[in-house]
Amino acid sequence: MPFVTSFVPEIRFGENLHETIGSAAASFDAKTAAIVIDSFLVRSGLADRVAAQLQAVGIRGRVFSDFAGEPTIAHVRHATEAVTGADVVIGVGGGSALDIAKIAACCAVSGEDAMYYALAANPLPKNPLKKIMVPTTAGTGSETSATNIFAGSEGRKLWVWGRETKADLVLLDPALTATLPADLTAWCGMDAFIHAFEAATNRNAHAGGKFYAHEALRLITGALEAAVKEPDNMEARGKVLLGSCYAGIAIDNCGTAIAHTISHALAGLAPVHHGLATALGFEATLAWLVEADTADLNAAAKACDLAKAADLPAFVSGLMDRCGIVRALPNVFAALDPGALAAEMKAPENLPMRRSTIREISDQDIARFAAAIMSLPKAA
Repeated sequence: MPFVTSFVPEIRFGENLHETIGSAAASFDAKTAAIVIDSFLVRSGLADRVAAQLQAVGIRGRVFSDFAGEPTIAHVRHATEAVTGADVVIGVGGGSALDIAKIAACCAVSGEDAMYYALAANPLPKNPLKKIMVPTTAGTGSETSATNIFAGSEGRKLWVWGRETKADLVLLDPALTATLPADLTAWCGMDAFIHAFEAATNRNAHAGGKFYAHEALRLITGALEAAVKEPDNMEARGKVLLGSCYAGIAIDNCGTAIAHTISHALAGLAPVHHGLATALGFEATLAWLVEADTADLNAAAKACDLAKAADLPAFVSGLMDRCGIVRALPNVFAALDPGALAAEMKAPENLPMRRSTIREISDQDIARFAAAIMSLPKAA
C-alpha cells in the first residue's frame, strides 16, 4: 500500500532539557518570544524561569496564560493577540496550551480568525511564526501533530489541520511531568496509548504510521503503571512521554477512530477531561472492535506483549484498574441522556473518526455505545 509519512519536527529528549528553551529560541534568531503556558505552571514559577532564560540571550519575552481547561475559540483569539509581533511562539504545558499556541502562531501572521481555518475551510498561511513546543503532560502528542482542537462558540469540538501548525522544534523533558497528579498521569497516558492503538489499527493505518504506533504501545504498556504509582521514576515518565510523542506522530499520519468519536462527542456536551473520556470510550468499544480480528489488531496486541487481539479488552481494563482510573463521568452529565451523546457522535466534525474505524459503525451501534457510556456513574 503506498503511503506518505508526514513531516516530523526535530525532537530533543532529556531530563531538565527545559533549561535550554532560551538557547533554542535564540537559534531561530528571535528577538521577541511569546510564551503560551498553562496558568498553574505560571504559579509554579516555570514561566518566570523561561522568561529569564530568554532575557539572558537577549530575547524579549511575554507570557500568555489566560486559559483553562479545553481550548475554546475565545482562548485562541486572545492568544493570537498576545503572540502577534513575536518572532517565535513557545508552547509549554498540556495539549490545550500547545494547540492554542500552534493555531495562534498561524492566525497572528495572516490576521484571520481561527474560525476561518476550522475544519480545513481555508488553507493556512505558509509563513507561520516559528514554534517551539514543550509538553508537560504525556498524552495528547500535540507537539508533533498537525491537528489542533478547540471548541467553537457553540461548544462543539472543531479542528484546525495543516503542516503549517506543526512545531519547528520539540523539547521532551520528563522532569516537567513529575508533578502531574496520579489521575492526570493515568488519563493522559491512556490517551496516548489509544492514539497509538487507533492509528495502528484503523482503515488509514500504514507502515509509516505503524512504525511509531507500535513503539509507542511498547513504551506506554511497559511504563504507565510505574509512572502513575512512582511519580519520581524518571525512566518510566520518560518512556511514557516519548511514547506519547510517537503516538502523536502516528495519529498525525493515520488518525484516530471510534474511541475518539466518543470522547469528542462527550466534550461537545459538557466539560470532561479528554484522556478520561477517551479511555471510557475505548473500554466501552474495544470488545466489539477486536471482533474484526484483523492483522493490524493482532499486530497491535503483540506490541503490547499479548498473544492476540482477543486478549486486548481484559488487558486494557486491567491496566486501567492498576492505574486507578475510576469509570465515571462528571456530575454535569447526569442531566443528559444517551440520545444527546448519540447525536453528537453523528455530528459532521466527528464523521472522519467514525469512517476510519476498521468496523462499520451503524446507527444502532452508536445508540448502544452511547447508552453504555451514559450509564456510567456520575462523580462530583
